[in-house]
Amino acid sequence: MLDETLSYALIKLMKAQRNQLAAALAPLGLHVGQEMLLNQLWREDGLTQGELIARLGVEPPTVTKTLQRLERAGFVYRAPDPGRPRVGRVHLTDAGKALREPVEEIWNRLDEDLQRGLGDAERDLLARLVRAKQT
Repeated sequence: MLDETLSYALIKLMKAQRNQLAAALAPLGLHVGQEMLLNQLWREDGLTQGELIARLGVEPPTVTKTLQRLERAGFVYRAPDPGRPRVGRVHLTDAGKALREPVEEIWNRLDEDLQRGLGDAERDLLARLVRAKQT
């Protein structure tokens, strides 16, 4: 049966995590996935759309739609590169910068909830196994 497979259990876990994340981000005016794009800009403000696509590993229309929503919400703005006017750069607004701390707190809380009840060795093993399957 499908529901007896490890893949099924992992998908159920990820769905539950996504639902918790969505509920926590909503009061900030964010949807799941938008914080991933913002995270790239918190690391390095002024990236191009192409750089965001490459760093996030998503399709161009996904980034375009996400940027449109974040712009409408007042969290980012686009401006031409001063040295290369045909290149657009994405920048955080003050409101976008202010989201960093609450979003990091949400992710830390989600991570703590996920790891609750695990010992250090179990946590390390789980992290190692998950990261090994990401490559």
